[in-house]
Amino acid sequence: MKYTWSLAPTQPLLAGRLATSLGISPLLAQCLLNRGFSEVPAIENFLAPRLKHLADPFLLPDMEKAVDRLFRAREQNETVVIFGDYDVDGVTSTTLLLQVLRPLGWRVEFYLPNRMEEGYGLSPGGVENCLKKFSTTLLLAVDCGSTAVEPIAGARERGVDVIVLDHHQISQPAPEAVALVNPQASAKHTHTELCSAGLAFKLAHALVKRGREKNLPGMEEFDLKPLLDLVALGTIADLVPLSGENRILASAGLRQLNVTQRPGIMALKKVAQTHEPVGVYEVGFQLGPRLNASGRLETAEESLRLLLAQNLETALPLAERLDSRNRERQKIEKTIVREAVATLRMKFDPTNHFVIVEGQLLWHIGVVGIVASRVLHEFYRPTIIIGGENGEMRGSGRSIAGFDLAAALRECDHLLVRHGGHAMAAGLSILPDKIDLLREKLNELARRTLKPDDLKPSLNLDAEVGLDEMTFESLGELEKLKPHGQGNPATQFCARNLSHAKPVQRIGADKQHVKMRVTDGAATHEAVWWNSGEKSLPVGKFDLAFAPQINAFNGSRMIQLKVLDWRPAE
Repeated sequence: MKYTWSLAPTQPLLAGRLATSLGISPLLAQCLLNRGFSEVPAIENFLAPRLKHLADPFLLPDMEKAVDRLFRAREQNETVVIFGDYDVDGVTSTTLLLQVLRPLGWRVEFYLPNRMEEGYGLSPGGVENCLKKFSTTLLLAVDCGSTAVEPIAGARERGVDVIVLDHHQISQPAPEAVALVNPQASAKHTHTELCSAGLAFKLAHALVKRGREKNLPGMEEFDLKPLLDLVALGTIADLVPLSGENRILASAGLRQLNVTQRPGIMALKKVAQTHEPVGVYEVGFQLGPRLNASGRLETAEESLRLLLAQNLETALPLAERLDSRNRERQKIEKTIVREAVATLRMKFDPTNHFVIVEGQLLWHIGVVGIVASRVLHEFYRPTIIIGGENGEMRGSGRSIAGFDLAAALRECDHLLVRHGGHAMAAGLSILPDKIDLLREKLNELARRTLKPDDLKPSLNLDAEVGLDEMTFESLGELEKLKPHGQGNPATQFCARNLSHAKPVQRIGADKQHVKMRVTDGAATHEAVWWNSGEKSLPVGKFDLAFAPQINAFNGSRMIQLKVLDWRPAE
């Protein structure tokens, strides 16, 4: 895949003024400008995120109604059933609310749908099975429910109120829940970066705040901070923007994650062999996938019970089972990716195929979302992968900038059994004979929406630098921009007119990686290009796009450039 290099416009005067005012380098100032920060107070808050800067939770839509209904349930000794979801965001949200509501006087149960049998969210079958299992008059739907018009109406007819705590796009008409706590419901579009784990923390904050106003026992001394490890897991794993309140919650949550005494997370770190300190990478690629594994293949209850475990003796066997399930998931995923990519390479037409929709019977529905991500990375098109057995099939989609996948699926409502999600990721259920029609309709919509340049991946670069600017001091200062993620990408630079200081080395067991020593005449650094076995290597004079990092190994530290792309020097 060849990238279009997009170099941020330099703003030397403004960057210089900010550098002087804040006592930072012009390079860091330029990186902050690239992320939309130009005012000193906003930058100070960004560089030092604090929990005290979180907004009042009652500013969220319907939060007042949700809190009132929950306190009525507490007063009347009703059983509240938390209806969660089977991904990391849903499981951490459910765990967090159980660990708040139970100690503070609520009678609470939980229900997690089975991906294979009930599908996503508040499906009719899921609600029916939940209400058969528990006698309740109040469901708290977490990380789902924003499009569940009929199931919520059916629950209401049976005398069951539903509170929805969710961040996905809302159907039109919206479900008639007693409270729809969803940032998308606000015309002001505040807190839209929050995932359900963040919303669960905000609900917990609102409940404790109201409980203190009522002088209820246990509220004053209840500490929400130990729950931030769960918020970090859900927020980072759900790939929501790490900006605004998410940046505050993720920063505080990662600090908590590194000192947590939660047996489940300690056991998970052990089986995943995570290195300290735990950061975004460790959550996204080590802890998160293992927590996701049970929900992808069957039910997420094992993950929930791991997070609720009271001791390591209980937690370790659960963590080991999740680790085993994750390895099983990886095998299934690799097989389907190989099949999907091979099929698409034979028929993909980059000039006419704007959206990829690929489905096969017996493709495991638990991994179709991951497969969609892999296929998108290969072809850079909005991608929906569909699997299942005879009858209703299920799909998961991932999108690119400029194409709102959830909105597009709403345009295809007549072809689908169910659908929901947000701009960059969505899920659906569909009958097999409608898949070709869905592909045609989505491509028709995409042709009207996407321009040819939208179909070329862009490599967004912060600045052109000399290799002598990449020092331990400058890289240490750039660490202030962490945690990185959606909305706050890791710093990426380009350096021009480089050459090789030493011959290129092929490394790794399969020789799929490349190690280089590159120089611009002023400085020389090691550069590593991962998974570059089939790619053409830089020769002669070349420009290099890279992400700088400090490689610590065997007690030594060195500056290393992670290669993103190269092109011949102009």
